[in-house]
Amino acid sequence: MKLFDVYPLFDIEIVKGNACHVYDAQGDEYLDMYGGHAVISVGHSHPYYVNKISEQLNKLGFYSNSVINNLQVELAKKLGEQCGYDDYALFLINAGAEANENALKLASFHNGRKKVLSFNNAFHGRTSAAVKVTDIPKYCAPINDGLEVVFVPLNDIEAVRKELRKKDFSSVIIEGIQGIGGIKIPEDTFLKELREICTETETVLILDEIQSGYGRSGKFFAHQYADIKADMITVAKGIGNGFPMAAVLISPEFEAIHGQIGTTFGGNHLACVAAIAVLDIMKTENLVANAYNVGEYIKLELAKIAGIKEIRGRGLMIGIEFDKPIKTMRSKLLFEHKIFTGSTGTSVFRLLPPLCLSINEADLFLEKFKLVINE
Repeated sequence: MKLFDVYPLFDIEIVKGNACHVYDAQGDEYLDMYGGHAVISVGHSHPYYVNKISEQLNKLGFYSNSVINNLQVELAKKLGEQCGYDDYALFLINAGAEANENALKLASFHNGRKKVLSFNNAFHGRTSAAVKVTDIPKYCAPINDGLEVVFVPLNDIEAVRKELRKKDFSSVIIEGIQGIGGIKIPEDTFLKELREICTETETVLILDEIQSGYGRSGKFFAHQYADIKADMITVAKGIGNGFPMAAVLISPEFEAIHGQIGTTFGGNHLACVAAIAVLDIMKTENLVANAYNVGEYIKLELAKIAGIKEIRGRGLMIGIEFDKPIKTMRSKLLFEHKIFTGSTGTSVFRLLPPLCLSINEADLFLEKFKLVINE
């Protein structure tokens, strides 16, 4: 048997990590400015994180959700305290697409409606409903055609009002910051008005914070810059620092009914310990503030560099757009200067480093970045 050829691969095997650095099979060190798609929140192989998972594995790795698991209770308490949604309920699952699937399903159960409003260039996952609210038609198979979705331009509140006032939409789903879409930010005034029209029309507001959440933006959730509350928030990626985990934060207005949603592996003992360790480290090391401060520094320094078309983002979620393809520049950064970065489209660098990135590490990136774009 061989692997199904799903991903284009760099000819690099990463075998070890430490904080903001990773190491390949030949022992070469790389600065990780991408965090494995924004997954690494507290740094690679953080000793506290490793110790907590090891201790739990020596006791119990898994048992089903048919019994009490007080690690889930501890996680919910700590997450509620840190993110400001302490009166919400927590449903634990395994991946971001699964979180969005469950949020969309709960919304439809809640108000009995079927349609969903999403936004141009949105990305919410590759499973059945999640891929349908993703604005990439080539990802949809014929079997995904059942859900009726309307896409409108991001930050166009009049387009939103026109649709929602029909009062036949179950939910609106929106990213705190669009990732795959090019690090595009919903304007604060737009999010405030979106919250108002959702309330007025009894439409459920789902904030997808899978990439932009967990401190990455410089606030716990990116939508908190607009000082609003969503009805549901979906999280994944940084929640477990690499351990597969996701969650839906659910407003008290939603009734929990046995059997409507469920999971086999979600909220297992190892996953919960990983997520608790992440929250402990984020709090102890002030990583949300660090993400804001280092991110602002990077953006200020990037603004001094000639040749960049636009710099977008908040905290350590940064897009750097050029008016030309970046493939060669990105390859040089990786293979000549040993720096991982991400991209979206053909012309935008995507920076999503661990939240513990230091100013010195940011300076190293900036130094090598200048060399590459000036060659």
